[in-house]
Amino acid sequence: MGNYWRLIKTPPARGDWNMAIDEAILEAIGRNEVLPTLRLYSWKPACLSLGYAQTWRDVNIEKLNDLEYNIVRRPTGGRAILHKDELTYAAIASASEPRLQGSVLESYKYLSKALLRALEHLGASAQAAELNKPTNDQRTHNPVCFEVPSNYEITVEGKKLIGSAQARRKEGILQHGSLPLFGDITDILEVLSFSNTEEKSEASQRLSKRATSLESILRRKVTWGDAAHEFIIAFQEVLNIEFEPRELSRSENNRATELEKNKYGNPDWTRRI
Repeated sequence: MGNYWRLIKTPPARGDWNMAIDEAILEAIGRNEVLPTLRLYSWKPACLSLGYAQTWRDVNIEKLNDLEYNIVRRPTGGRAILHKDELTYAAIASASEPRLQGSVLESYKYLSKALLRALEHLGASAQAAELNKPTNDQRTHNPVCFEVPSNYEITVEGKKLIGSAQARRKEGILQHGSLPLFGDITDILEVLSFSNTEEKSEASQRLSKRATSLESILRRKVTWGDAAHEFIIAFQEVLNIEFEPRELSRSENNRATELEKNKYGNPDWTRRI
């Protein structure tokens, strides 16, 4: 398959459908039916996604329903993310893909170079570094993904800008992540559970200090289309690949429909912990 990857841009969709598509692509790659894939997408309506092993007790389901937000459990680890005004990427390939070979940390580091290049094109000076040791926030329970950076995740002036997570299976590797384009980064706290208002207020102050959006960094709004364009250029430059714009195959669509019904849209999966 050489230096060619497939590029898929999908319209805004529900969270259960978005996660079902990512897994359907991973399975198709495992059967060697499709090229390694970069998928760019967004969410409609807004959706709270939980990490694979995150407890359901973190969710304020009453507030979530009042705001008419979706909720989904990701196939990848990490903490909660509110997908609202963002660009989401998914890089999916077989374990033999040379650009993703090595450990989780090595592939994170490599893909981070492409993410940094995209932000550079957009005008943001960002960094990605390996953490020497876990912080207090990483050692204790913390439900918010964007409050705590992980190894080789993207920060600007110490604030987390892109959060990513990875799953490795026999079919291959799935890494997806979120770039908040604009909006209030603390909106996620409205749909998470806190024991009292003081705890919520403290969480809001911490999150404001430790996470940010692209608009806050650049002092201007960037559209989804403009951000997607720079992601595509950056992945081509850094990974030395050429993209073939494609649609999902019929088998991928069919499998995503099954996964949406039986897994990601099923409360037994979402509330299982």
